[in-house]
Amino acid sequence: MADESADTTPFFSDDNEEEGPTNNGAVLSPPEDEESASGVSDRRAKLTVGVLCFVNLLNYMDRFTVAGVLTDIEHYFSISDGKSGLLQTVFICSYMFLAPLFGYLGDRYNRKVIMCVGIFFWSVVTLASSYVSKDYFWALLLTRGLVGVGEASYSTIAPTIIADLFVKEKRTNMLSIFYFAIPVGSGMGYIVGSKVVSVAKDWHWALRVTPGLGLLAVILLMFVVKEPKRGAIEAHPEHMLHRTSWLADMKALCKNSSFLLSTFGFTAVAFVTGSLALWAPAFLFRAGVFTGEKQPCLKVPCDNSDSLIFGGVTVVSGILGVVSGVQASKKLRIKTPRADPLVCAAGLLLAAPFLYLSVMFAQASTVATYVFIFLGETFLSMNWAIVADILLYVVIPTRRSTAEAFQIVLSHLLGDAVSPYLIGVVSDSMKTSNSYMWDFRSLQMSLLLCSFVAVGGGAFFLATALFIEKDRHLAESYVPSDDAPIVVPKRGRSTKVTVSSVLI
Repeated sequence: MADESADTTPFFSDDNEEEGPTNNGAVLSPPEDEESASGVSDRRAKLTVGVLCFVNLLNYMDRFTVAGVLTDIEHYFSISDGKSGLLQTVFICSYMFLAPLFGYLGDRYNRKVIMCVGIFFWSVVTLASSYVSKDYFWALLLTRGLVGVGEASYSTIAPTIIADLFVKEKRTNMLSIFYFAIPVGSGMGYIVGSKVVSVAKDWHWALRVTPGLGLLAVILLMFVVKEPKRGAIEAHPEHMLHRTSWLADMKALCKNSSFLLSTFGFTAVAFVTGSLALWAPAFLFRAGVFTGEKQPCLKVPCDNSDSLIFGGVTVVSGILGVVSGVQASKKLRIKTPRADPLVCAAGLLLAAPFLYLSVMFAQASTVATYVFIFLGETFLSMNWAIVADILLYVVIPTRRSTAEAFQIVLSHLLGDAVSPYLIGVVSDSMKTSNSYMWDFRSLQMSLLLCSFVAVGGGAFFLATALFIEKDRHLAESYVPSDDAPIVVPKRGRSTKVTVSSVLI
């Protein structure tokens, strides 16, 4: 009899991953709703994607609600641009440093339970942040940091569940649906934030919308989502792959050129997105004050119409960008297997000039500014679903959560963890006087940095195209390099020996 502790046995994290019932040694056929190798029916799998998409939308709604009411928060706490940028930075840092922990847990334990606990904690902390008084800005920073716990528990795991439910083009389609939630949720954050403030006349209420929806998400996760078998739907099911140590996983990922280069490219996307997400509404408001179209904000609530419009632009451009990216990739795959990184590179390189023009035209034409922002965000959004798909097909199933965590850490550490604070600090340093003109000019000059970072990200994706074929083939034909322990009889007892010993 085989030793149950052998490293070739399945993960024992789920109650739905056991063998089916047998009858005289024959495995009975699974019931109709369990026909898929993943152990989840097609209908249940699609419902699962819907629930995961809903939670992802809530995550981004909450993340950018603060950006939608940033002007009110600055006046309420009497803080500078640098401190305003810290609101996004502390959240991203918490999210980033906890991602490896949840990536490690997600590759080894029940992913549904991990997500439920994390989202419940996120909902409670978000609600608590809405009760911070004006003398305790540090408490708002602390609670925003703790929100990262919930998002880290979800973002590292959810894509791997989709990967275990679908393969090839169907997986790409489902990931595109999942990543619609990023631009849509972000835009909804601005819209909900600005609308709630205009009705309640208090920015605190803007932070009390998502916690209730978060609790609904926990209930849906518990009763709708079913944990699939890791890698079973692919050529190499989980029970045929060896679980390796975290250190071995990291060494393998660091040797994966496509994974590393696409991660650096995605870091540029995160840098630009993080900068625009926090500062675009405030920049547009300051441009309106500079040109005389708007009145300065002397008391809260401030004019949040720019947040509302920017939110709508983000929703539409995000949907259009994700769809365009996926469709362009599908058509280009007919001609070249390097389609995915090439489309990502094109998206960033095309976004750069439009983002530059949106910043420079802000003082001349509000309409032109919004048009250029729309075009820039559309091209930028072409990356979301494709980058996730690249990771999933160049990394083997038992390392995907770890890879997601690693990508989150690196892209946020060098991307949107630093960019909001950096833009704010550069803006403060460029002010030569305390005036409405320099409030606008300093932020305008600091935001120009985004265009140059986008060009650098495009270069990384072009480099990814050089290695993508080789790394995809290695992942699809992966065979453990170390000797797999097998069981052979020896003196009437079960004994483990290496494969090489038998071959010799």
